[in-house]
Amino acid sequence: MQIGIDKEQRMILIVNMNVSLDKHYEMKAFVPNTVMRAGQVDNTPGGKGIHVANVLQALSEKCLVTGMLGGKTGEFIEEKMQERMLEYDFQKIIGETRSCLAFTTEDNIQTEVLEPGPEVSTKEYLQFIEKYTKLVQQASLVVCSGSVPRNVPQNVYEVLIRLAGRYGRRVLLDTSGALLEAGIRAKPFFIKPNRDELEALCQRKLKSIDDVLVEIKKLLAQGIFMVAVSLGADGAVFGCGSQLYRIRIPAIKAENPVGSGDAFVAGMAVGILQDMKPENAAALAAACGTANAMEKESGFVRCNVVELLLEKIKVEAL
Repeated sequence: MQIGIDKEQRMILIVNMNVSLDKHYEMKAFVPNTVMRAGQVDNTPGGKGIHVANVLQALSEKCLVTGMLGGKTGEFIEEKMQERMLEYDFQKIIGETRSCLAFTTEDNIQTEVLEPGPEVSTKEYLQFIEKYTKLVQQASLVVCSGSVPRNVPQNVYEVLIRLAGRYGRRVLLDTSGALLEAGIRAKPFFIKPNRDELEALCQRKLKSIDDVLVEIKKLLAQGIFMVAVSLGADGAVFGCGSQLYRIRIPAIKAENPVGSGDAFVAGMAVGILQDMKPENAAALAAACGTANAMEKESGFVRCNVVELLLEKIKVEAL
């Protein structure tokens, strides 16, 4: 177990298999079948894991991002990460790293187009597994986030979680679909599906919070220690061991909710690493997720805003 080690010595390893270049366009309106002009365009390193790293950096927590990176897009992402002083150690691949497009209009509606990612060879995948095996031994905690490039096995997170377990490293898993289903078999320490992702996992409609709590109990019974299910503006529900909690967040003016789930995971990672009580870790996670929604940039928080929100987050034992 790594809890309690000095902050100077600890490091969170973040696995972002399917890194992206996030292109954000601000426009008056999005009108199909016309020529549109963007008022502003921002290009930033993206992917759920990089969002987690951005938030951890804001919280002054050391982290390192790994995954797969290739082509001119990959080079641009490396340059931007260097500018932001984000540490990384990617497996280089021949394929071109993907771009993800987001179009935000004046009515605050956002439309996203997500590319699938490059094709990865068997050799490149095995080289990544070798790199990860070395990096995980240096880590205090592991976060695995997001989708994977083409040709990467759907059980990859199961493989990574079991490898981490060999060295006593706990894993926080934030993904969906077949990747989540396979990852759960390896019993990650923490998972964070949203309501839609949980419905896909349990293959039924969850009509009430009680229905969500039933599914959380089932996941805890499988050996996952912590399960959080985000409910958007309604906060979240959270289970740890045999205890269930309701997390309530204050009303805010949301600028951009994209990346709030990643910010939640980052806050939870810090709480776990600092050996916080479950309810305090959940409050920090919720404060980070809420703080992210108040920013225009995805996967970004301000530490002072997180601290202010912490006073307004309510975590109630059920």
